[in-house]
Amino acid sequence: MKALLIAAALLALTACKEETAQDTSPLPLTPAAVGHYCQMNLLEHDGPKAQAHLAGLPGAPLFFSQVRDVIAYLRMPEQSHAVLAIWVNDMGAPGAAWDAPGAANWIDAKDAHYVVGGRAIGGMGAPEIVPFSDPADAAEFAGINGGRVLELDEIPDSAVLAPVELDGDTDDTDFQDRLRSLSRTVGE
Repeated sequence: MKALLIAAALLALTACKEETAQDTSPLPLTPAAVGHYCQMNLLEHDGPKAQAHLAGLPGAPLFFSQVRDVIAYLRMPEQSHAVLAIWVNDMGAPGAAWDAPGAANWIDAKDAHYVVGGRAIGGMGAPEIVPFSDPADAAEFAGINGGRVLELDEIPDSAVLAPVELDGDTDDTDFQDRLRSLSRTVGE
């Protein structure tokens, strides 16, 4: 009898410790979704978006204004939580358009075909990496906009981590002048 009670107690304790898997289903884009880096409303920016679900943060994915940004996030060593799932807009989905990529047309980032190095500019003004579920749609987009079709692990770091010239502005003279002025002010 004593052994039966001990077994029942152990079974009860085991049931209490049963962990449930974290739901990493994609969440739809809503006016409440803001970009992880820019903290701006995603619906105000053109181009495909992304969301990353992190371990220990159920129901609160990080949203990204550009697909390029989520890939950069993946490759930076500073993450505090394991990335469980990444979802990107399927730009070949019915109704998906550059100014309205879709609220619920998410595909797993590992399964997407990406157009990299083309003329497409994302919502934050940087060159965009454009995801498609169908490789034929990706090839058609690349034929029109330039670039090449790659899988997620083939995207070079230089496509997501390199500095970007925005609006053709390559002259940083004003920035350098302000920095020198600030340095003189602090040293005085």
